[in-house]
Amino acid sequence: MNYIECINVDFKSTRKESFYDLQLDVKGCQDVYASFDKYVEVERLEGDNKYHADKHGLQDAKKGVLFIDFPPVLQLQLKRFEYDFMRDTMVKINDRYEFPLQLDLDRDNGKYLSPDADRNVRNLYTLHSVLVHSGGVHGGHYYAFIRPTLSDQWFKFDDERVTKEDAKRALEEQYGGEEELPQTNPGLNNTPFKFTKYSNAYMLVYIRESDKDKIICNVDEKDIAEHLRIRLENDREEKERRKKEKAEAHLYTIIKVARDDDLKAQIGKDIYFDLVDHDKVPSFRIQKQMTFAQFKEEVAKEFGIPTQFQRFWLWAKRQNHTYRPNRPLCPQDEAHTVGQLKELVNKAHNAELKLFLEVELGLDLKPLPLPDKTREDIFLFFKLYEPEKEQLRYVGRLFVKASGRPQDILLKLRMLAGFSQDDDIELYEEIKFEPNVMCEYIDNRLLFRSCQLEDGDIICFQKPSKPDSADRYRFPDVPSFLTYIRNRQVVHFRSLEKPKDDEFCLEMSKIFTYDQVVEKVAEKLGVDDPSKIRLTSHNCYSQQPKPQPIKYRGVERLLDMLIHYNQTSDILYYEVLDIPLPELQALKTLKVTYHHATKDEVSVHSIRLPKNSTVGDVLNDIKTKVELSHTNAELRLLEVFYHKIYKVFAPNEKIENINDQYWTLRAEEVPEEEKNLGPFDRLIHVYHFTKDTQNQTQVQNFGEPFFMVIREDETLSSIKERIQKKLKVPDEDFSKWKFAYISLGRPDYFEDSDTVALKFQRNMYGAWEQYLGLEHPDTAPRKAHTANQNRHSFERPVKIYN
Repeated sequence: MNYIECINVDFKSTRKESFYDLQLDVKGCQDVYASFDKYVEVERLEGDNKYHADKHGLQDAKKGVLFIDFPPVLQLQLKRFEYDFMRDTMVKINDRYEFPLQLDLDRDNGKYLSPDADRNVRNLYTLHSVLVHSGGVHGGHYYAFIRPTLSDQWFKFDDERVTKEDAKRALEEQYGGEEELPQTNPGLNNTPFKFTKYSNAYMLVYIRESDKDKIICNVDEKDIAEHLRIRLENDREEKERRKKEKAEAHLYTIIKVARDDDLKAQIGKDIYFDLVDHDKVPSFRIQKQMTFAQFKEEVAKEFGIPTQFQRFWLWAKRQNHTYRPNRPLCPQDEAHTVGQLKELVNKAHNAELKLFLEVELGLDLKPLPLPDKTREDIFLFFKLYEPEKEQLRYVGRLFVKASGRPQDILLKLRMLAGFSQDDDIELYEEIKFEPNVMCEYIDNRLLFRSCQLEDGDIICFQKPSKPDSADRYRFPDVPSFLTYIRNRQVVHFRSLEKPKDDEFCLEMSKIFTYDQVVEKVAEKLGVDDPSKIRLTSHNCYSQQPKPQPIKYRGVERLLDMLIHYNQTSDILYYEVLDIPLPELQALKTLKVTYHHATKDEVSVHSIRLPKNSTVGDVLNDIKTKVELSHTNAELRLLEVFYHKIYKVFAPNEKIENINDQYWTLRAEEVPEEEKNLGPFDRLIHVYHFTKDTQNQTQVQNFGEPFFMVIREDETLSSIKERIQKKLKVPDEDFSKWKFAYISLGRPDYFEDSDTVALKFQRNMYGAWEQYLGLEHPDTAPRKAHTANQNRHSFERPVKIYN
């Protein structure tokens, strides 16, 4: 007897919602009904220990899927994307797949339903939405055809564009498959040109007829959950606010006000150069007609600073690209409205007015009257650098007299820094940081006027450097620290053998020399000789290592290693060599795979020879490292690319210009039959191929190509015997193979009785676009080679020798 195991799918028990997403196979199914048939199709399982029909022992079993019920809204996802094991990649299935306007899931006496299903429910569905994907597996565009009401009118929703469409566009034109182009000369008997449609249905939404009035109906507020109502109302209010702001934007201006608190919070954390990031300071949206006095009242409310204690400074961008407070607002400036002031002082016509608020605070942190500002006074800002902490921070600002000297303010600076009264101080002026840092020492004995200081300038100070400071601290003074900050770069290092994974990170400077970089890497890796470190730059576009490594001292700085065209990377790849890089660069290194003539193995060898060596020298070196079939065996070197032989190197060819980065170099014994070619024999290329799964007119090569001698009158039947023997393919597999003459990618299939040599020219060493094609499935694993692969998978076990 047969035992039928029924896997019942109960939508109600698995999902609380009124819809369910069901995936349907597209490949191998003509339409939706065929996909449902596949769901409930019973699969025969031969009897074993798992299946017991009764206590008498084993029997055969059948297994299938039946549905207990269907939901009111049925979402059918068409499996347009799948993993192709033959190609080791995801592919899109563009096959034609039909779907009806009405879907009857009670058809054929309810064959999709479980015996437990409620047969009183009529499972007749009508299509209301078609989601379309246009494109391929690596990218594309989504749009939808929707019938949002009970009428027959369809709409196409394509981003922000909504258009009316007819039912044919929504259904039939989204089936996928192939489409014929109309013939330009109908009178001629031309074969119609077909092309694959890459736009096709990806998801279908059906609504049960008996539930359509409840689902496609008017929705009022009580039907919406409270949390959604609140969210929608907030969104509506926010939208209205933005709309109002946009409409009234010409009536307002934005004023950004920076204070000492902002400088203290940002310098040494978010920024190091200049004084403040204006994107992170308080801003005020002020009507342009508001007087500046009224604006000061707004500031007083916000910061708790009475208007009589406020003094505002305008910011200015200097020629050296720094941005500093330039001058305080005078009474004439403050007599204007906010809009007038912005137009008056904002020569760059920026949308915002940027101000610095000067406030003097007493010891009790209460505001004090502001000192008068004369032409003799210079408004300076001060940053403190502590080399032991590698820390820079803002400590305050002072007015100094142009006729005074820096030594006059040392007492105040000690108080700002918390130094003792006998600590010495070194002063530096932070001048600019683009494109390079400029930070100059200030002589305490000179007049401020002689130092060319002006309002808004920045002075960095520290305790004086001691003779041993360079040994104790990485950055003993302000200039070295600011230079480090300007150029610091965290570099992610990856092993060249594992180019996807970060091994470690090092913080470096962009101006590190080549030697400094490799020394840091060698220190991290525990390598005694830094010259054994070889680095390779990163290609920002391919996200892969560049083909050629960095030569020994081939670049001056770390920055040169990281720049790729107009982009800067933070990735470098490293290798640890067995000899110093300068010695290695004097040699030519080639990676050569050796295919043994009789054994089922491939070995990979790294050949190092002087650059003026020849291919013959390479082959002689290989002979010392491999096992030959006989002592007098003759070797040759081939260039293989994408499973085709492109070149056989002459023994006297120089190796300096041979590229093994893109091509595979293959060494092998020259068969005896090739050494004794008859006058009418042919030496031909033989390649494995399979048809492209997406385009059957294209072929894809795979496996190892090889040469073969064919005789003048030899038939395909004879050649097949020799190929089967050479490749050791079992009869069962070989019987399924096809053989074709292929020229420029187009196969012309042979019969067993055909004389193959008639298709080929005499010498085929270089005619790689004409070959004997062996059509069969590619069964070789796409990943690393394994030791248990069969010979007829055409990927031999590999041994690697350095």
